[in-house]
Amino acid sequence: MADVQITAYNVKTKEKGVVMQDAVITKTAKGAYMAQGNDGKGNKLTTLMGEEKAMAAIKAGVAKQGW
Repeated sequence: MADVQITAYNVKTKEKGVVMQDAVITKTAKGAYMAQGNDGKGNKLTTLMGEEKAMAAIKAGVAKQGW
C-alpha cells in the first residue's frame, strides 16, 4: 500500500500518467469518486476512480477525504 499513487491526464500539457499532489477525493452525485489536485507546476488535475482505489489512497495518506 505504500506505493499508492493517483495519476491523471494533464489536459494543458497533454501528458498521461501525471502524479497528482495535494489530492482531495470527493463523491459525485451519482456515487463515483473523483480526485482533484495539482501537478506541482500550477496545473489543476481531476480524475475519476473506483471506490477501492479512492479508499486505498485515503488510507495510505496520499489524498484527503473531502466529504
